Amino acid sequence: MSRKILVLDGHPAAETLNGALAATYGEGARASGHEVRIHHLSAMRFNPDLGIASYRNVPDLEPDLAAFFEDLLWCEHFVITHPMWWGGMPAKLKGLIDRVFLPGKTFQYQEGRPLPLGLMSGRSARVIMTSDTPNFFLDWIYGNGIGKQTSRQILKFCGFKPARFTRFAPVRKSSDARRAGYLAKVRALGAKGA
Repeated sequence: MSRKILVLDGHPAAETLNGALAATYGEGARASGHEVRIHHLSAMRFNPDLGIASYRNVPDLEPDLAAFFEDLLWCEHFVITHPMWWGGMPAKLKGLIDRVFLPGKTFQYQEGRPLPLGLMSGRSARVIMTSDTPNFFLDWIYGNGIGKQTSRQILKFCGFKPARFTRFAPVRKSSDARRAGYLAKVRALGAKGA
């Protein structure tokens, strides 16, 4: 079954492993008949700081953010590739989320209810993260805070279900063969639209 898939290369620099993962996912998805749109964070121009406006006086979305949001509404499956820096996502990626994932756009507070309504329901998501921290260390020592933040506190909060997480680590000293394995796994995920 063909799906509409939005892929966000969430690395703030161009020509990275995350960019290659995003492109490879897209190639695998297109080869299997899925419709794919890709955005590269490195090419997007916007102010990542919601600033003192907060939710009371939200600034208009710049053209790159507006185009991204339109594709977010269009998609049935949302894929983000990004590195883990200092235990979290890069600041520009977090800024995109702060600016676009807003009340009335991706979730809506409900009177008398503790949790909001996720306006992105009916969509699934996949996070593909690279890091130098070995997976067992991220889980057992650090408690996988970034996985909980991204999949639960952002994606599931806004209605994306399921919101799955794929991690590739360590990256810095990985061999060409290991990186080829990462790309092959991502191509297979793209082919399934998963």
